[in-house]
Amino acid sequence: MVTIIEKVTVLSHPHKGEAMSKDQDIKNQKDDLNDLKDQIQEKDEIIQENEQRIDECKDKLLRMQADLENFRKHTEKRMVEHVEQANQDLIMKILEIYEDLQRALEADKSEDLGEGVELIYQKLRAVLENEGLQEIPAEGEKFDPFKHEAMMVESSDDYDNGCIIQELSKGYILNSKVIKYSKVKVCKKGD
Repeated sequence: MVTIIEKVTVLSHPHKGEAMSKDQDIKNQKDDLNDLKDQIQEKDEIIQENEQRIDECKDKLLRMQADLENFRKHTEKRMVEHVEQANQDLIMKILEIYEDLQRALEADKSEDLGEGVELIYQKLRAVLENEGLQEIPAEGEKFDPFKHEAMMVESSDDYDNGCIIQELSKGYILNSKVIKYSKVKVCKKGD
């Protein structure tokens, strides 16, 4: 039952029901706005997480590319080392023949044999030099334990102390690496 006071209130304020409805609409709109703000904030957090994941993926990709490049360089270096080792092994086998030819040239002075052997010797020498082989200088040089192997010592007035008097067997360097040490006789003067 509606009391008289309520009727009076409704009659004296004819738009109060509408005002309450507008207040409710504003409150609903504020609630909706707050919900939208919350959703936007959640979406922003998701976007930041995804951007962080993207940055992590980019970093991983860069590291993987760097690792791949390092692997490629390492593989190329190992291949070059294998080729150099194969060349070294081959040249070590040829060196004995090379030295035999050199000894034959020194021992036999027959002109025909000498010319043929000389030709072979020069060709073989050129091939070895083109592959990076160099003879290690010895006689008259200062003894270097990184290039020479002292087989004998002898005192001599003609040489300084520590100088090589005689080369007993040649030594060789292949591409700046000693592959066979020169066997030498070294001058050692008594103190």
